[in-house]
Amino acid sequence: MEVVFTMLKALIIDDEPLAHEVILYHLAEHADISIVGRCYNATQALSWLANDHVDLLFLDINMPDLSGIELLKVLRNRPQAIVISAYQEYAIQGFELDVTDYLLKPVCSERLSQALDKVRFRNEKHSSREVVPHHIILKVDREKRKFTLVDITLLEAYGNYVKLWQGDEMVLVNSSLKLLIEMLPNTKFTQVHKSFVVNNAKIIVVETDSITMECGRTVKVSKTFKKRLQHLL
Repeated sequence: MEVVFTMLKALIIDDEPLAHEVILYHLAEHADISIVGRCYNATQALSWLANDHVDLLFLDINMPDLSGIELLKVLRNRPQAIVISAYQEYAIQGFELDVTDYLLKPVCSERLSQALDKVRFRNEKHSSREVVPHHIILKVDREKRKFTLVDITLLEAYGNYVKLWQGDEMVLVNSSLKLLIEMLPNTKFTQVHKSFVVNNAKIIVVETDSITMECGRTVKVSKTFKKRLQHLL
């Protein structure tokens, strides 16, 4: 029986253009792997990952300024990673950071296929266990308070705090917007501006550069996040 895998979004991070071409050549045999970005150093990759999500990294180790190992260490929400390096000595560090596989250059098609099978297995296993939370615990003043996710309309950055809106009611939460984004299920909430995250289910109108919520409030959408409007309604 044929096994159908989920389409996985991947990012190539390698300072050698030829390495990108080799990976792309081998991936022609794997229709379920979609390369959505290509970066030529770790700093560029950090900037890319700050605004976009991927399921898989094809990652080199020895790069200028910031190594692949250092990149993995600073990523909070770390995707699966297949390290493709000319240096065997970093393999232990890689596996300590839970990379899915570690390949030596020059990579061959068969070895990459084995690594991708591991990626697919991990992804399917994770998807079957993933549970979307129904509420979130946040600090308000000096107390902890439970907020039901379906009741949250939007989140607005406010200095070192976040304004949490439930319809017309606002509560000031002791947290950064970045931290809350990491705690919320990305299938239910979407960042549309550096200062705003909205509950997808509370949106009633989507326009070119703004959205309107059920409570009547209009939220501006910045250019950086405009492409996310397509899936909001």
